[in-house]
Amino acid sequence: MEAILNYFESIPSLHRSLLLVGGITLFWMLEGALPLFKFNYKKWQHAIPNFFFTFTTIVINFGLAFLLLLSADWVKANEFGIINWLPQMPLWLYVFLGVLLLDFFGAYLAHYVEHKVKPLWMVHLVHHTDHKVDTTTGNRHHPVESVIRFVFTLFGVFVVGTPIAIVMIYQSMSVVFTQLTHANIKLPKHIDRAISYFFISPDMHKIHHHYRLPYTDSNYGNIFSIWDRMLGTYRYLDREKLVYGVDVFPDEQKNTNIVELLKQPFQKYDRPTLSSDAEN
Repeated sequence: MEAILNYFESIPSLHRSLLLVGGITLFWMLEGALPLFKFNYKKWQHAIPNFFFTFTTIVINFGLAFLLLLSADWVKANEFGIINWLPQMPLWLYVFLGVLLLDFFGAYLAHYVEHKVKPLWMVHLVHHTDHKVDTTTGNRHHPVESVIRFVFTLFGVFVVGTPIAIVMIYQSMSVVFTQLTHANIKLPKHIDRAISYFFISPDMHKIHHHYRLPYTDSNYGNIFSIWDRMLGTYRYLDREKLVYGVDVFPDEQKNTNIVELLKQPFQKYDRPTLSSDAEN
């Protein structure tokens, strides 16, 4: 575990880039072999706006990365934060709790707030208006949302007290899980369901991309499913019933246009309607 921490403490940018590109490539190929839905679309054309927003996310995170490093170094030097206030524990448990709690503040909480605060929902809408959810959808975030997510992660570093090595482990896992859970792949239902008791599975997250409430406002997690199950935001819907997008923003042509997507947060607010077939 100490060797792993040492590696992630100074993980080269090239390795992080390879993780992103390699993950997309792997799941892209798996989508061809094990598709959940046989989309009638030009895959590369669909990916262009998603890759654009992936690029803007990388630029923003890279530009603000020094704040993460400064914050992580400060909490480590001052032994500040939840995991530093707990009694001494094995290193593996220290790392696990750090990643688990960062997943709450940096992903679950940020995601939940974005769905509950109207202006933030309009920013987050860019992620939800993809009508063909696949692995490239994972990083389809408006630049404003990339900043919002970064702020929540920074807040998590202070509250949890994670050194930079744990932050890098969390972010690396987050990249992989984001690509996996959005990938248009079909696992056997019993395997997907078993995974969802511990981690966010592909089917579990895609329920969140259903076009109507209450499913849109459920399954907010990114890595661990404990937060949804513990806080009452878990929902199940059979994957054959999934319809992607947002019902009050149905224009698929606009929802694939980069300029229109950049303007999306500034449109009139329309709340998704409640599905008549909601299940517990």
